[in-house]
Amino acid sequence: MSGAPLRILQVITDADRRGAQVFAMNLGVALTDRGHAVQTVALAPGQYDSVLPLPVLGPQRLAISTLRSLRKQAGKVDVVIAHGSSTLPACAIALTGVDTPFVYRQISDNRFWASSAARRARARFFMSRASRIVALADQSRGVLIDYLHIASSQIAIVPNGVPSVGFVGVEQRPRRDVLEGVGLDPNAFTVLYVAALVVEKGADVAIEAVARIPEAQLLVLGDGPERDALERQAATALPGRVAFLGAVDDVAPYLHASDAMVLPSRGGDSMPASLIEAGFCGTVAVSTPIGAITDIVCHGVTGVVVPEADAGMVAEALQQLGTDPDRRARLGEASKVHCLERFEIAVVADLWERVLRKSLS
Repeated sequence: MSGAPLRILQVITDADRRGAQVFAMNLGVALTDRGHAVQTVALAPGQYDSVLPLPVLGPQRLAISTLRSLRKQAGKVDVVIAHGSSTLPACAIALTGVDTPFVYRQISDNRFWASSAARRARARFFMSRASRIVALADQSRGVLIDYLHIASSQIAIVPNGVPSVGFVGVEQRPRRDVLEGVGLDPNAFTVLYVAALVVEKGADVAIEAVARIPEAQLLVLGDGPERDALERQAATALPGRVAFLGAVDDVAPYLHASDAMVLPSRGGDSMPASLIEAGFCGTVAVSTPIGAITDIVCHGVTGVVVPEADAGMVAEALQQLGTDPDRRARLGEASKVHCLERFEIAVVADLWERVLRKSLS
């Protein structure tokens, strides 16, 4: 898109390697490639082993010293992008009286996180300070309008995006090497879970579902506060049939080595990058109709959607895929085409550039 290069500050909640944080880093690279000057900072340090190498503004997300540092940084740029969660109140407070506008990227379902009237009012107030709000899909935009009563003119739709480099057209390690390397059977039906280990993501449901399929095994990528409890559950339900690897820098080898991915989300999700990455690899996914997940996993076309995070339903869907490799291949190929057309970071960065320029007009 034509126009002078922009000075852009991206703000993420913390330095943990999670979906919103990784997206911001990828978007920063894509916008830099277009000639813009992009800096990405975290409000607070990460809490887990895998953290992103970027500047941290303060000791806590909403500490006074953090907000002061954010205000100072914002004064040096043309526009700020606030990537979800605590970045909304941080930018709304810190940028009061500053000429620099901020664009807020809404990444979760407010019906899940803002269930009370007080929380809705607070979210609505902070969003009113943003120049623009970016929703990930029509469904997410509808929630903002109907549930929080945000003006439709303030909302733009830009889907999640992931670089396809490393997932598509790259020679991967043989399946046998990948699975034997983590202590799993390369000949068994392998189900992959990639997400934070928190209650709302449904890793416990994935464990119970795979436990109901004697010929299946589970590979878990991700970290979080529920890890110890989930490992205890898996040790009882899936002895010898599960591997926990924590957060990994490169998920592509595990996606290519797996037969299916599962994300039985209970809520809070909007458009998980892990499902897009699975699509790039042609790995069919089983998920739930939370947020904008069905924009990625289209039931019967690019994957399988079960009505809710129920272990029995998930197990049945996985078992059907396990016994029908032709269907797996067909859905996986359709998912690859679908995700490359809509969710490649280059496509998404073009849309973001338009939003940022409009926020300055």
